[in-house]
Amino acid sequence: MQSRIKGYLHSDVNWSSAVFLSLFHLGAILALFFFSWKGLIAGLVLKWVSGSLGIGIGYHRLLTHRGFKTPKWLEYFLTVCGMLALQGGAINWVVTHRIHHAFTERDGDPHSPRHGLWWSHLGWILRGTAQQHPQNIMRRYAPDLVNDPIHVWLNRLYFVPLIFCGIALLAWGGIPAVLWGVFFRVTFALHATWFVNSATHSWGNRRFDTNDDSTNSWWVALLTFGEGWHNNHHAFARAARHGLTWYEIDMNWLAIRAMQFVGLAREVHLVNEKGEANQNRPRLKKAA
Repeated sequence: MQSRIKGYLHSDVNWSSAVFLSLFHLGAILALFFFSWKGLIAGLVLKWVSGSLGIGIGYHRLLTHRGFKTPKWLEYFLTVCGMLALQGGAINWVVTHRIHHAFTERDGDPHSPRHGLWWSHLGWILRGTAQQHPQNIMRRYAPDLVNDPIHVWLNRLYFVPLIFCGIALLAWGGIPAVLWGVFFRVTFALHATWFVNSATHSWGNRRFDTNDDSTNSWWVALLTFGEGWHNNHHAFARAARHGLTWYEIDMNWLAIRAMQFVGLAREVHLVNEKGEANQNRPRLKKAA
């Protein structure tokens, strides 16, 4: 299986991804010349909805790692929020990330910096998997989602919510709102997510001795609402809380905690800063 995964990592240029990314980067640059307060507000709100509720909480901590449970209607709602980030369908995203955890820093990891920092940040999108996987890989790594017809339907139509969002923004705030609320916001959020793949496997601090290069990065955490505490995450992948101390700000965890408080999140998996809730915890990294 490992060799089969490795076989499609370094393919030819993914022209559809290259064209899409070029257009969105051009739109993001154009937004700088069409500033509007409506556009900025739309971008900030949608960044939180798509990046925190959608990607960090929905795609990552809920769907990929099942760090907590929610009612199905809320699971689907968080999935739709994630679709607004235009990072692909939830099933494709989950499969990519589960493969990353299965083969971290080894042959088969879709975006390890050991193949180059550029590769881990963007190259894997342009010349690698770009989150496109054979059906047998999809079934192997995400049977829980592949067997859910609603998730399969949402996965196929992952681009549709952003189209309706763009139309609503155009009617509300004109072209500037679209440029900021769609093009600039999506482009900025893509790079923020990619920094988790590149920066937090290259620079930062390590609390736990894990069998990979994962690190904790405060600035990536700020960009991603808490996903930058990546060494903590790789040490305890299922834990719903990534920031394990008071100074590791984890906005995604605070939202999950709020959902738990009102009864919308249950069976929340947690560890403390020493990893004491996990019997098979990695060793704390010794001070130099």
